[in-house]
Amino acid sequence: MNKRKIVNDPVYGFINITSPLIFDLIEHPYYQRLRRIKQLGTADYVYPGALHTRFHHALGAMHLMQEALNALKYKGHDISEEEFESAQMAILLHDIGHGPFSHVLEHTILNHVPHEEISLLLMHELNRQFGGALDMAIQMFNDTYSRRFFHQLISSQLDVDRMDYLNRDSFFTGVREGFIGADRILKMLDIVDNELVVEQKGIYSIENFLTARRLMYWQVYLHKTCICAETMLIQIIKRAKELIKQGENVFVTPSFGLFLHEAVSLEDFKSNPTYIQAFTEMDDTDVWGCIKVWAKHPDKLLSSISQMLLDRKLYKIILLDEPISDSFLEKIQIDLLSQENVYPEDIPYLMVQGHITNAAYLSEKQSINILTKDKKVKDIAEASDLPTIKALSNIVKKYYICWAKNVYLQTK
Repeated sequence: MNKRKIVNDPVYGFINITSPLIFDLIEHPYYQRLRRIKQLGTADYVYPGALHTRFHHALGAMHLMQEALNALKYKGHDISEEEFESAQMAILLHDIGHGPFSHVLEHTILNHVPHEEISLLLMHELNRQFGGALDMAIQMFNDTYSRRFFHQLISSQLDVDRMDYLNRDSFFTGVREGFIGADRILKMLDIVDNELVVEQKGIYSIENFLTARRLMYWQVYLHKTCICAETMLIQIIKRAKELIKQGENVFVTPSFGLFLHEAVSLEDFKSNPTYIQAFTEMDDTDVWGCIKVWAKHPDKLLSSISQMLLDRKLYKIILLDEPISDSFLEKIQIDLLSQENVYPEDIPYLMVQGHITNAAYLSEKQSINILTKDKKVKDIAEASDLPTIKALSNIVKKYYICWAKNVYLQTK
């Protein structure tokens, strides 16, 4: 069987599958599950075209990894065939540990288990199934491989993961401000002392990249309607878990139900293969299927909020630069309690507050280094002559309050 395939991608055109092993990984059920997990959770409530999946994104990131490594090889850096293949595998599998709705439910379904940890567990299991063929890929993913620039291409402030999701999310949402010149950035990459750097002539492309990232967070990832829909989804799951804890009969699919009945920790994943098996059987369809059934549940909170989300009857949301005042919170509570069938114990599900932060560039986390014309390596904030880079380093924090305005809770 010919396993060197070409995939037609709407963002980049043709993507090459360069080895039989990569083809087999893509064909594996663990990776195929990503077809059923949307990249942007509930963003299609705002941007109807945002229906692309983690499957799309990982393939796109793999393509950009190929382009980056080819650019580095063209500049004379020695990259072996094994390294070339391993780097592609590492980025292909970097999101394999995402659960339903990606980041939205990461700490609601699971007991604060980061998706990166589950990705690593699944990579180790795949490595076992493929006879150790992923050893180098896992080292690159873990940042334990001797040539550190491979890890920086996988996970850093200028990695191919971010380059793909900015371009892909921009394409499918129609938010043009998120588009970046990934081709030019990749051609400007170089290596100094095993660290990734960007040639000075690529500095304006990096500035555009950081600006695009800041804008995409405000316009897409942290859009107030997205936050509102995500908040409602989280409240639905929390209510279902609470009812299950009380011994109520709540419909769940087998794999999804395991995580609603139990608080599964990372240690549980490591010690009991039942959990990782159940996790790999779970995707967005489990959640939506349950929500459709829950819309007819006798519990007024579970049924009403589920039906509201299905019908896109969303909570009211306000974003503020300062923390929400107690007087405003009290006014909302009074308004909610004045509605029929709303009682004090319902308020935590009908009124939710929190905060969001947006930082395009954090130099203390890991800097984006510029290789100047005189062969010096400088942080982009120091190398750039534009004040916008320093501004993009500032963390902007906003506070929000969501509440079920003018909602009548049905009693069954």
